[in-house]
Amino acid sequence: MEPLLGSPPFTKNHQLCRDLDLCEAGESTDEIKPPVPVAALPGQPCIVLNDSIRIKQFLIKELWAQDLEAIAPHLWVMSTPSSANINPLHRQKVKGRDIIVTEDPRLHLVWISDRIFIKPIPKYILSHAFWEMFLLSRSSPLGDCVDQVRKAAKGYLRTYRLLIQHESDFIIAQQDHLRLVPKDVDWTDFCSFLSDLDRIEDADVSGRYCYGELRLSRLNLYAPLLLRKFHFEQVHGQYGDYFARLYGPILFIFAVVSTILNAMQVEMAAEQLSPAHWVSLWSISRWFSTISLVGTALISLCFILLWSWMVSDEWVYTIRCRLRTRRARHDQPNC
Repeated sequence: MEPLLGSPPFTKNHQLCRDLDLCEAGESTDEIKPPVPVAALPGQPCIVLNDSIRIKQFLIKELWAQDLEAIAPHLWVMSTPSSANINPLHRQKVKGRDIIVTEDPRLHLVWISDRIFIKPIPKYILSHAFWEMFLLSRSSPLGDCVDQVRKAAKGYLRTYRLLIQHESDFIIAQQDHLRLVPKDVDWTDFCSFLSDLDRIEDADVSGRYCYGELRLSRLNLYAPLLLRKFHFEQVHGQYGDYFARLYGPILFIFAVVSTILNAMQVEMAAEQLSPAHWVSLWSISRWFSTISLVGTALISLCFILLWSWMVSDEWVYTIRCRLRTRRARHDQPNC
C-alpha cells in the first residue's frame, strides 16, 4: 500500500458520507482498491471518478480561492488577523445579515452590508475515503496541486467549527433554502464530526483560512492595488444600483457647498444695506450668515475627524493584533 500524505482531519468513525467506502464486507482494510459501487463523486453525479482531468479541474475550482490565496499575506490589512473571527450562524442573524448561498470558494465568509456569503459543505468532503483518494494520496489526480488544495479543504472545513456551535446554528444550516449541511445528517453525528476539526491548526491550512470573515467593500477597495483588477467581486448588476451608493456623499457635499454659498450671499447682501435705516435687519443677516458658515464648517470638520478616527482606530487594532500574533509565534518553544 502506498503511504498517504498525512491523515484526514476526522476519523473514519465520524465521517458523514460513506458512499466511497472502499472496503467490501469481509475484505482487508490494508489495501486501497478503487470503489466498485460508486462511479461518481458523492453529491456530484456528473463528475465521474475515473476522469482524472475533470476531477482535478473540479476540485481546484470548488476548493481553491485563487484571488484570496494570492493576497493572503496582505489580508491582515482588511480583516482581523485571526482565523477565529467568524460569527456563528445565529449571531449572523443577530447582526441582521442574510445568509446567501454561494458555490464560489472566493466568496465564502465574505460579507457586505446586510449579507454574508457561505459555501455549503459538499457531500464528498465528508467522506474519509475521499480524503485518502484525492487529497492525501501521492497518486492523486491533483498532482502538484494536492498540498495546496488539501490545506484549503482543511481550512474550509474548520470554518464550520465556528459557524455551527449550537444546535440552533445547525437548525439554521439545514433550512430548506440554505442546506449548508446535508439534510440526512443529524445533530449528534455532526457534533462528533466537528469535534475532530479542533485539531486543525493555522499551520495546517492555506493562507486565506488563517483569517475569518472578510469585508467585500475592503476587498474591492484594495483589488486594483493587489489583484490588478477593478474590483474583487461586482455586486451591482445595474447602473442605477452602482450610482445609488454615490447619491448620499454627493448630496452631502452639495448641501454643504449650497449652505456656504447662501450664507456668503446673505452676508454680501447685508453689507449693501444702509445701517442707518436697517440696523436690526443688517445685524441679524450678518450674524446669521456668519453663524451658518461657522456651523457648516464645524459639522463638516466633525464628520472628517470622526471618519479619520474610525479608520485610525481600525488600523491601530489591526496592527496590535498583527504584533500580538507575531509575538505569540516567536514565544512558542521549538520542539
